[in-house]
Amino acid sequence: MSYDVGIIGAGYVGLPLSTTFAEAGCRVLLVDVVEPIVAALNRGESHIADVESERLAPLVDQGLIRATTDYEELKDVEAILIALPTPLSRQREPDLSIVEAAARRIAKVLHAGQVVVLESTTWPGTTREVLLPILEEGSGLKVGTDIHLAMSPERVDPGREDWTTKTTPKVLGGITPECTKHAADIYRRAIDTIVEVSTPEAAELTKLLENIFRSVNIALVNELAQLCDRMSIDVWEVVDAAATKPFGFMPFSPGPGLGGHCIPIDPFYLTWKAREFGFYTEFIELAGKVNEEMPYFCRSLVSQALNHAKQKAMKGAKILVLGVAYKPDIADMRESPAVELMALLMGKGALVEYCDPHVPVFPKMRKYRFEMQSVPLSAQTLPQYDLVLLATDHEAFDYELIRRHARLIVDTRGAYREPASNVVRA
Repeated sequence: MSYDVGIIGAGYVGLPLSTTFAEAGCRVLLVDVVEPIVAALNRGESHIADVESERLAPLVDQGLIRATTDYEELKDVEAILIALPTPLSRQREPDLSIVEAAARRIAKVLHAGQVVVLESTTWPGTTREVLLPILEEGSGLKVGTDIHLAMSPERVDPGREDWTTKTTPKVLGGITPECTKHAADIYRRAIDTIVEVSTPEAAELTKLLENIFRSVNIALVNELAQLCDRMSIDVWEVVDAAATKPFGFMPFSPGPGLGGHCIPIDPFYLTWKAREFGFYTEFIELAGKVNEEMPYFCRSLVSQALNHAKQKAMKGAKILVLGVAYKPDIADMRESPAVELMALLMGKGALVEYCDPHVPVFPKMRKYRFEMQSVPLSAQTLPQYDLVLLATDHEAFDYELIRRHARLIVDTRGAYREPASNVVRA
């Protein structure tokens, strides 16, 4: 059986990408190493919120999507798209081991005429310096002559509905112009707009610039929030007022820190690579430092609020954290600052519980081992807590109910713009 596209990785990038191609009439083979996920996908059951099972199941039933753990089946696909994680090591250096391992397995089944595209976010030079030699050495084929290799970084924003995988422009750069052409032809079958750049390095750096732009500007407003706290100025009022300027300003919101896979991690891929050229990306590293300190600043706000409003110490205080996902209205908890903040509060002796309608049971995580479930919000339960901490501003929360019945609220997201006696804003 032949397929138009094989996608390695059935996660936040790979599964939306597969459904987008399938909905365009392409036959898609999804490859993942987690057998329960593969089995569920073949039953039409999705584990990714952005792809509902109701959308996936018909595509599976029609034979447009099939999942497997067997890399051997990739020999029957026209193009192979790699959508795998690129985390940081404990020393905050790029860890490409997952991508490299997949590339070695791909190389064993490659044949002439196939297209390979890296979607994973990484440092400029990865496609040429890491992927190319692995594929050539493992397959005996020549990139640009026998096979075509390109880089097209993913631009997924979980939970977003106005821009989808299909409608978000796709940046793409190949090792050779012929590689670019062949890869672009594949994506044009399913994606509305393809933006061709001259090299894979340009494509790789494009994605990093997008995330660094957000990281630096969020750090700027987070630093301003800390200054405003000392100056007794409402940072939210300032940001709202600045946003009325119709040119030359783009508003960013302060918060308890950065979350998600991209913005807290990807900029450090560039800082690492820049050192090879004797260059130090000071803006990027400073932004990372500011954003990483925000959970500590928010912990300080909680401590001050308890002391000033309740004459109560952090140790033994009952605190309810609202929202543990990294951003509103999703269940994605990757690098969530809310979780780091919970750990910091517990470290000071606070008795912490959480409420998140999208995360009913706290999952097992590599860094945190919290055994707890989401608690309900009601007029009866809210007064039981010394303090309610708004960490993620889900639309599902009844903010008026919370304001009326919580004894004390620390708002890190600017949900409460009107002054209230029981609300402290970051």
